[in-house]
Amino acid sequence: MKQTILCAFAALLMTSSAGVVDAAPNGYRTEPMSGTDFEVIPRTRQDTDGYWCAAADFARRKLGAGWQQQIYVLRGYGPSVTTGRRTAVQFTLKQPANVPQKGSFSVTAGFQPGDSMSVQGANARCGVRPFIN
Repeated sequence: MKQTILCAFAALLMTSSAGVVDAAPNGYRTEPMSGTDFEVIPRTRQDTDGYWCAAADFARRKLGAGWQQQIYVLRGYGPSVTTGRRTAVQFTLKQPANVPQKGSFSVTAGFQPGDSMSVQGANARCGVRPFIN
């Protein structure tokens, strides 16, 4: 009887997790585009800290990036190529080609191709709460 219950529980866990989309912290989801490129797609929140937090989480968990690895913005706000949703930001672990190098203290609004942050710096954004919910 115990073995039947354990098998049923294991089957339930496997079927329930098989259809689950890769959920990132703070209500974002991430979708791979290649071995180094991925999209962060908001569900409810759309603050910039949440995008960076989700990017750090995906880079660490799925791509095996180290804490000092840089995450680059490949493409700013635009339609998702993996899900068709209206808004997504594309990130990469490789420095994008043909994008001018930015200084470490550059200030930009939103996400511009070439913007970067270390995985550790992006992960630090996970604890930041937006002013407006």
